[in-house]
Amino acid sequence: MANFFDVHANKYTLNVILPVGISFFTFQALSYSIDIYRNRVGVETSLVRFTTYVAFFPQLVAGPIERSTNLLQQFYEEHEFDIKRFVEGAKLFIWGLFKKIVIADRLSVYSDSVFNNPEAHSSPTLIVATVFFTFQIYCDFSGYSDMAIGSARMLGFRLMQNFNLPYLSNSIGEFWKRWHISLSTWFSDYVYIPLGGNRVSISRWAFNILVVFLLSGLWHGANWTFVIWGALHAFYYFIEFIGKKMLVLIGADDVMKKGYYKFIKIIIVFILVCFAWIFFRANSVSDAFLIITKIISFSGQLWTGGSSVTTVLSVLLILFLIGVQILQFKNKVSIYFSKTQLPSFVEWLSYAFLLITIALFGMSSNAFIYFQF
Repeated sequence: MANFFDVHANKYTLNVILPVGISFFTFQALSYSIDIYRNRVGVETSLVRFTTYVAFFPQLVAGPIERSTNLLQQFYEEHEFDIKRFVEGAKLFIWGLFKKIVIADRLSVYSDSVFNNPEAHSSPTLIVATVFFTFQIYCDFSGYSDMAIGSARMLGFRLMQNFNLPYLSNSIGEFWKRWHISLSTWFSDYVYIPLGGNRVSISRWAFNILVVFLLSGLWHGANWTFVIWGALHAFYYFIEFIGKKMLVLIGADDVMKKGYYKFIKIIIVFILVCFAWIFFRANSVSDAFLIITKIISFSGQLWTGGSSVTTVLSVLLILFLIGVQILQFKNKVSIYFSKTQLPSFVEWLSYAFLLITIALFGMSSNAFIYFQF
């Protein structure tokens, strides 16, 4: 951070200052301060309740970023043990744990090897690594969120939903309503709307959108790779906005309601998001452009990884995740994987499968990616 802004400070000073800027901690405290300023909540007079709200351990390290209007008020409630609620929380925790240590950590074996040494790999390998990382970061972060929400649920607290099938979005705008919901709504409530939102001139609206996406990128790290990642999403958003306007202008807006059109858009949005993840994951901007250059060469052999069995297993796990998410999309399985429309024995067999898979294939050596933000 200091190097990025050309700020000179010794490591002892930074060791004091940087922890104060821990993102999730700071954003939650800011939410409380701003909500008081806006008269949305009253001043909390109990130091115990305030510190518990700011440092609520299930979501302290990687979110969801809670609001005082939701979480702080729950510390006034009595929380008696409820076996049904505890089981629901435990189910969600298991699902999150499965996504993290079975899917995300396994995918990281391949993607880390490739992204840490891109010059040694071919176009097909880099494409596979990019797709693997796309699912890795989703399972890593949404897995943590599910575990945080699930463990809070077991204690009787309700945390906000942080992911809602983002890779099934048919627009970039929808993607950001489904990805890291607590962060995107935080920026919307405390940055975008105070800047004027969309109730301003078109040029000012574009400026507001650009500011929010650039801040979102910078929030993830003081590196140009994250800034470009944010700027790319702003660019996508503008192109999408212009495209919709043009379809309406030529009288083809009915096309947007067709099922095949939405399916094609899901594919396009997924590809665009994958492309942006290259900048997010690459170790430097030069590495990102090297990866893109090699990908579009469409040449070379596919690397099957250190173990072809692990690579094949990774593909099968992705297909399993997609299958579950399609069931969730069709409301056969709840988004929290805790209530289903399936027969109860199928549901319990599913959890038995998750637990056995965690025991057999789980890997726990990798920290959560979002612990660094």
